[in-house]
Amino acid sequence: MKKVVNNVRLTYNENIGDVLLVTLRKTEEVSYEHNGDITLIKDGDEVIGLNIFKAENNLALEGTDINDYETMVPRINELLQKNGIEALEFDLTPRFIVGKVIEKEAHPDADKLNVTKVDAGTEVLQIVCGAPNVDAGQKVVVARVGAVMPGGLYIKPSQLRGVDSNGMICSKKELNLKDDGVKGIYVLDDSYNVGEPFPVG
Repeated sequence: MKKVVNNVRLTYNENIGDVLLVTLRKTEEVSYEHNGDITLIKDGDEVIGLNIFKAENNLALEGTDINDYETMVPRINELLQKNGIEALEFDLTPRFIVGKVIEKEAHPDADKLNVTKVDAGTEVLQIVCGAPNVDAGQKVVVARVGAVMPGGLYIKPSQLRGVDSNGMICSKKELNLKDDGVKGIYVLDDSYNVGEPFPVG
């Protein structure tokens, strides 16, 4: 049975060598297992990342957008299987999407937090948010559970002062976008559609 991976992030920078970095999950305790041009990064028995060396040749990267996961994932799995490694089944559901804040209430036990309900297109998420500018009616960028932020933070279900929070409403800084000096979340204009993926580099 294949391991289902809920989130994947691909990073390729020619300046650090011909290596494709595949991040599946963040953790503090890791071990490394080398297999040809592939290094498996593991937490116990679970594969949480891969370093694929000679990536340009092994994955035919020339002219390929590495963020086109529908193209890249089959190539990665084919390479894994060629090296005797079990293929991974990737869940390619977008983890960063456009949401709309449909409700905002003060947190019952924290003055600077609000409990929001956010329409994410296919579901309504309860997200606790500490940004001073969050308000009902706004279109925002939502990092769903399973997202890996540009800074490496892994988004998981949490409780903030006793209230469930399932995702994060993002600021420009958290998305690694140019900061316009506005304190708080990134409020989108009406040209964005609720539920559509939001590109995060």
